[in-house]
Amino acid sequence: MSLKNALSKLEELDEKYEQLNAQMLDPGIISDMKIYHQVNKAWSDLTPLINLFREYRKTVQHIEDAEAMVSDSEMRELALADLDELRPKIDELETRLKAMLLPKDPNDDKDVILEIRPAAGGEEAALFAGELLRMYMRYAERRGWKAEILNAQETGIGGFTDVVVGIQGQGAFSQLKYESGVHRVQRVPATESGGRIHTSTATVAVLAEAEEVEVEILANDIEMDIYHASSAGGQNVQKVATAIRIHHKPTNITVTCQDERSQLQNKEKAMRMLRARLLEREIAIAANERSDNRKSQVGTGDRSEKIRTYNFPDGRITDHRVGKTIYNIPATMDGDVQPFIDELAAADQAERLRAEMEQGP
Repeated sequence: MSLKNALSKLEELDEKYEQLNAQMLDPGIISDMKIYHQVNKAWSDLTPLINLFREYRKTVQHIEDAEAMVSDSEMRELALADLDELRPKIDELETRLKAMLLPKDPNDDKDVILEIRPAAGGEEAALFAGELLRMYMRYAERRGWKAEILNAQETGIGGFTDVVVGIQGQGAFSQLKYESGVHRVQRVPATESGGRIHTSTATVAVLAEAEEVEVEILANDIEMDIYHASSAGGQNVQKVATAIRIHHKPTNITVTCQDERSQLQNKEKAMRMLRARLLEREIAIAANERSDNRKSQVGTGDRSEKIRTYNFPDGRITDHRVGKTIYNIPATMDGDVQPFIDELAAADQAERLRAEMEQGP
């Protein structure tokens, strides 16, 4: 996006911002809380961008004033000093403005369906999946989000062969989407008598939760099985069959839910999971049609595929996508993953901005 186009768009948004500001003082809008909340949200969303734009305009004006004073022998030295300070600032403000004008991911404000599964490593991988589950539950708690387990298959000793979590909160997908991929752990398992370091992996998939109106699921397209929920050891934990398995025939996607005692509740949760999977599939198809070279979120789970490594003997965690390493495994495993997410979000924004600028006007 050229600077000229960016400034033209910003001027339009500034006018819109003032219109929204006036609407919030309109008695007719104030009396209708639904409309008022919509207007207020639009105003709030624009506020950071407009504040930055107004700072930019003020800085441009200061530069013009300083340049005008350069020809004055008495003010020249002061004006040049101001220009030395203001010119780097204007470059920084331009970059930030262009970044804020980048198209927003339409799914960023959605809630999340998060799936964790052990991959390579057997029981140690299942235990690591359990630790990742706790890490994300604690992260959600730190952010003030609501997290609930939709489905879980436990191994009986603290591990999981499959776990699905629903996370609800403002901006949940915008933050957690960077956690998708293969997570690798290196450590000495408790069952290892020889002290050898083992490498295991678990896969994490972060799906945007779909609304019913976004994904149409026809009754004839699904097969639903009802069965007895089982414990980690395989014993029936309920006499009444309440667990639900839903198979979507057109896509061959299958989801299960057995965590609730009510058949209806399990069905509702299973349908949430199915809608999220179908939305993700639609997003992938659309991306492929745009020739985006989109890679699978999870991959095969092989030890060689990784986005992040948790090395317990060295006490470090490294995210291989941005080369960031933190030497505080206890804090990260307790939910302090924000430093990684912030770095990944910044890298993603920088890459999108680079691509936008390369396209030109």
